[in-house]
Amino acid sequence: MKILKECFRAETERLRQSWMRHDRGTLRDYLVRDVEDPRINVQSILTRHFLVERLFGERFDLVAEQELRFGLVVNWLLKLLKKSVTVGRLQTVFDALLTGRPDAEGMQIPSYVSETFADLMLPNYICDLLNWVPVETTEAPIPEYLMSTFEAIWSEVLAGEQPQSISVLEPACGSANDYRFIETFGIARLLDYTGFDLCDKNVHNARGMFPHARFEIGNVLEIDADDKAFDYCFVHDLFEHLSIEAAEAAISELCRVTRRDICAGFFNMHVGGEHIVKAVGDYHWNTLSLVRTKAVFERYCSGIQVIHIDEFLTSEFGCADAHNKGAYTFVVSL
Repeated sequence: MKILKECFRAETERLRQSWMRHDRGTLRDYLVRDVEDPRINVQSILTRHFLVERLFGERFDLVAEQELRFGLVVNWLLKLLKKSVTVGRLQTVFDALLTGRPDAEGMQIPSYVSETFADLMLPNYICDLLNWVPVETTEAPIPEYLMSTFEAIWSEVLAGEQPQSISVLEPACGSANDYRFIETFGIARLLDYTGFDLCDKNVHNARGMFPHARFEIGNVLEIDADDKAFDYCFVHDLFEHLSIEAAEAAISELCRVTRRDICAGFFNMHVGGEHIVKAVGDYHWNTLSLVRTKAVFERYCSGIQVIHIDEFLTSEFGCADAHNKGAYTFVVSL
C-alpha cells in the first residue's frame, strides 16, 4: 500500500463528503436505471463480457453478441416510450418487422433492430417487447421479466461451469451497481471478487444486498493491497470525478495492484490533446483527453485496446444513436 500524498487528502475528503450527503436509498438506485441500467448499458455489458472472456476465452462470443443486440434494441424502445408512443404504434412496428418492411407508417426502423429480429427464432423477446401493454404511470416502462432476458440466458449458459481461481478488483463499486448483475448473471460465483468504495453508505448498501461478497471501504489513491495482488480489475465512472493529478495517481495504483488486464470505462472523454477541467461542487466533472489518458496508462502497460462506444456500435451493428458520444472503454494489458 502506498501512503496517500498530502495533496490528495483534502480532495479525498471532499469527494467522500459529496457522496455521503446522499441517503442510502438514493445511492442504492444511482446508475442502475434507464440508460444506465447495467443490463442494457453497453459499457456494463462489455465489462461482463471482459470477465467471461477471461474465464472462458471465446466460447461464449455468440451469446455476448446477442446480448449487445438486446441492449441496443431495448435502448431504442426506451427512446420510443419517452416520446409517448402508443400501443397501436408499437403494433405497427411489430407488423413491419414481421413483413420485412424498413419503416412503420413513416417511422424508420433501425437496421440493427430489423437484423436482430430476423435472426431470432419466433416467438422472441422483440415480439414480447412490442406486444406488452405499457402503463403510463409506471416508473419501469418495460417489465422486469423482459429487462432480465439475458440474466436468465447467461445464468443458464454458465450454470454448469466451475469456479476458477482468478481474482478481480472493482474500485469505486458504488452500491454494488455493476456487481449486482454480475451476481444475477451467474458470473460472480466463478470469480474471487473484491469491491471497494470511498463512501461508507455505498459499502453498507452493497454488504446488505450481498453479505457473502467482499466489499470494503477504500480509496483508489491508496489501495490497501500488495503489488499485483489481483489478476484483473474493472472500473466505471471514476476518473472524470478526480483532479487530473489524482486521476493519474489512481491509474498508477490500479496498474500497481493488477497483474493482467484492466477494463476501464470513461463517460466523458474527447479526442482532443488536452483535458477540459470542470470543478462541480466538491468534486470534478472533467472531459478527459483520450490522448493524454492513454499516455498515462502506457507508462505501465504493454498494450491498450481503445473502444469508442459510439464508433464501435456503428461499425459492428450499424447503430449510430448511442446515447453518450463521449463514452470510451479501455482494455489495458499489463
